[in-house]
Amino acid sequence: MENPKKIPEPGIECCETVEVHPALLSFVHEKLPDEEVLYDMAELFKVFGDSTRIRILYVLFEAEVCVCDLAEMLSMTQSAISHQLRILKQSKLVKSRREGKSVFYSLADQHVRTIIAQGQEHIEEDR
Repeated sequence: MENPKKIPEPGIECCETVEVHPALLSFVHEKLPDEEVLYDMAELFKVFGDSTRIRILYVLFEAEVCVCDLAEMLSMTQSAISHQLRILKQSKLVKSRREGKSVFYSLADQHVRTIIAQGQEHIEEDR
C-alpha cells in the first residue's frame, strides 16, 4: 500500500519527490549539539518570550537599578518586577548585589546585550 501524498501547508514549498541525502545528513548530525544542550537553549530562549522581561533587560542595558526603580520605570508593582527578576536571575541573565537595604540588578554579562541586539537587528531588518 502506497503512502498517500501529504498536502503541504499553504506557503510552504516541499520537494516533489522523496530523496534523502545521506552524506549531508551525516555531516549535519555530527555538528548537532547534544540533546541536553538543545534543551537548555530552548529553555533560555523561552525566557526571552516575555515582553516584560525584555523591557527589564533594556533598562539594565543603561544602568544598574534596584527593584523600586524598575517598578517605577515600568509602571509595575515591586512584586511583579521581583517575580520577573527571579526568572532572569535563574537563567543567569542578570545578577544582583546588596547595598544596605537595597538590592541592585545589572546584566550578568555582555552576552545578554548581544543576544538582545541580534534579535532587534533581525526584527528591524525589513522595516
